Amino acid sequence: MPLKDKEQKITQNIYSVSVENLTKRFGRFTAVNNISFKVRQGEIFGFLGPNGAGKSTTIRILCGIQKPTSGQARIGSFDVGTQSEDIKRIIGYMSQKFTLYPDLTVEENISFYGGIHLLSRESLITRRKPVLKLSGLTGKEQTKARDLSGGWKQRLSLACAILHEPQILFLDEPTASVDPSARRDFWDLIYLLSAKGTTVFVTSHYMDEVERAHRLAILFEGRIITIGSPAELKKRHTGSMDASLEDVFITAVEEQRSLPSQQEGAP
Repeated sequence: MPLKDKEQKITQNIYSVSVENLTKRFGRFTAVNNISFKVRQGEIFGFLGPNGAGKSTTIRILCGIQKPTSGQARIGSFDVGTQSEDIKRIIGYMSQKFTLYPDLTVEENISFYGGIHLLSRESLITRRKPVLKLSGLTGKEQTKARDLSGGWKQRLSLACAILHEPQILFLDEPTASVDPSARRDFWDLIYLLSAKGTTVFVTSHYMDEVERAHRLAILFEGRIITIGSPAELKKRHTGSMDASLEDVFITAVEEQRSLPSQQEGAP
């Protein structure tokens, strides 16, 4: 279960992510269609939607990997369109695919990523032990990454993503290839990071998983069709707190499809 409110370090009036009318087109295809939202500092914010809904494209824009076609977005105090290098210094990013080096040990992968983030030798030594402890990798330092199970590989990916103590952590389908037990363990780590004040932005298509976020947005065909806490969304779309997020998703999509046809780019 989520940490109690008094234990969370969500800063109500400080936003780590601010998005306004963000759109991304690839030729004639609109992957992200005029979305707007904000994420508070220390919040766990979930992006829920089927494959192709625009989740990963949005994250790549927010991480400074791709430029938006139109609209604005800020990560901390930096603009995604003009300050992508500054953004990369304050964020951590973990993709759904294991991207570390299989022939390197756990410790060697962490050291390598310390170099990528330009950590001094002293900083790397100082941060390595707490990161190993947080991710549960203490004792596995000399294990090669290729010999780790799926769940432990995800822990290693997370360790590398938080080594430089990012303000904002982007997790793109982080548990897509692990079993339910490993998924629960991974979310325990996310809660610990949030409790320390890290903003966590996570995409998923596992509805039971994203229900553990403080707030979430549901995407469908490039649009945000509803946004709020899991409890708010259940009440708004089903009227029942016993409903599942799958019920919420189905109802929200039906409501969206029943709306009059909107011009592209309209809110």
